[in-house]
Amino acid sequence: MIEDKFRFSFNNIQKQYKEAKNHGYSVVTCEEFVLRKNNGTLTERMLINRVDIDFSVKKAERLGHIFKNLGIKASFFVRLHAPQYNPFSFENYRILKSLLVSGNEIGYHSEVIDQFEIWNESLEENLLRDIEIINRMFNMKISGLASHRGMTGFNNLNFWKNRKASDYGLLYEAYDWFNETFYISDSEWTQWKCYDRGILQKGDRRCLVEHLADAHPIIYLLIHSDTYFDRHIYE
Repeated sequence: MIEDKFRFSFNNIQKQYKEAKNHGYSVVTCEEFVLRKNNGTLTERMLINRVDIDFSVKKAERLGHIFKNLGIKASFFVRLHAPQYNPFSFENYRILKSLLVSGNEIGYHSEVIDQFEIWNESLEENLLRDIEIINRMFNMKISGLASHRGMTGFNNLNFWKNRKASDYGLLYEAYDWFNETFYISDSEWTQWKCYDRGILQKGDRRCLVEHLADAHPIIYLLIHSDTYFDRHIYE
């Protein structure tokens, strides 16, 4: 097991991606996975690499450097309404643009139900406006989004119960294949959790590298830039 005094260090996560590659896993973005799934070119031992930027764009840059050093890419999902960061700030925009230029995917970390509850504005209008904003921000067309769940208590994923990403000109919502893969997440901050085809594996707190021996055909890895550090979480 890869572990030191604090498990969620940048050093540790870099070692885990390296081990995944050593075990024969090809690391792909969400967009690449969906495109390959749609055209029937999926292969065994694929790792879908998703990064949600909940609080820190600066730490996302560190992950970007790690991915570049390892020769892999990720999908980074960006919030537009987070009080913790402004994606349009000089430094944050520079970082996000550099991630995109390096070949990573940029997607939208959606909070559409939060917006509706707080602003009392149309769900669809909020979503379409935000998609347009992020498209114009990077002069491109995003392929997908990932629903954020934050401090409001509302689950933004509920928006998609009776809707499809294609209804809004998108290729995917990032939980579309949750029930088809082995999902590992760091979303509990100090410990890992995992789901096997949508079913929570209770008590299984193994990290990515500890799951590799099980040789899951497709691993869906979700990490958050905010979780990682060099020395400790409060640095």
